[in-house]
Amino acid sequence: MTHVTPARKQSGTSLYGGTSSRRITVRDIAAAKERGEKWPMLTAYDAMTASVFDQAGIPVLLVGDSMGNCHLGYESTVPVTMDEIALLSAAVVRGTRRSLVVGDLPFGSYQEGPVQALRNATRLVKEAGVGAVKLEGGERSADQIELLVRSGVPVMAHIGLTPQSVNAYGGYPVQGRGEEAAQQLLRDAKAVQDAGAFAVVLELVPAELAAEVTRSLHIPTVGIGAGPDCDGQVLVWTDMAGMTDGRVPRFVKQYAQLRQGLGDAARAFAEDVVGGAYPAEEHSFH
Repeated sequence: MTHVTPARKQSGTSLYGGTSSRRITVRDIAAAKERGEKWPMLTAYDAMTASVFDQAGIPVLLVGDSMGNCHLGYESTVPVTMDEIALLSAAVVRGTRRSLVVGDLPFGSYQEGPVQALRNATRLVKEAGVGAVKLEGGERSADQIELLVRSGVPVMAHIGLTPQSVNAYGGYPVQGRGEEAAQQLLRDAKAVQDAGAFAVVLELVPAELAAEVTRSLHIPTVGIGAGPDCDGQVLVWTDMAGMTDGRVPRFVKQYAQLRQGLGDAARAFAEDVVGGAYPAEEHSFH
């Protein structure tokens, strides 16, 4: 069988900052792994923010169930529903032109088995227009991944810390520490690759172990709290941009302080209204 070379031939650009107007696809992601190219991924939950990231050249946007914590006011990702994911995924797709949009399958939407997973993944592809879905779990989710991929739905896997299992973990501990846990993580990584996943998120995993997983797989790894050697890196955008109130995880680097800036703007508006400075003549109609 003839080997197809990368998507560079199709787009003429790298994943990050490319100028092609077509959507990034899973073939582009695979090609980046072959080239040794690192790439960024951010979460997005609405059309306006997604359009900013799309225009900034971010190649992959995840409509994560992290929306539960940072947008919907839940204490964890567990309460997020398919209706909520579908609604926000559709908004992100409408706000983008180039980014590959990946929709999360929330807790309870795939654990029953492959048929349930296919039903809900199909909904995200058909109703929301996502280009791929993400689900948590390694060996335990391999059957779901295999059926989705065979049915034409690209799957990004997620191993290490899986936040939907917060009640089982009793918190958010680092995963893969110790020989037995490290071997299980390696088995999980191989299982999702063998099942057909096009990429795998490694969350809260020791950097050395994440590097070993990345070397051992032919599919890209995407790190979040997993050190510098993963093929891609993802952050929740509200953490990255300084919108999160209070402490952020150790692995987060804040590239702006939007919460403070937005608060300053709101206070300035309020003071203008109270003091009679807004609206002024130039803001009025006659």
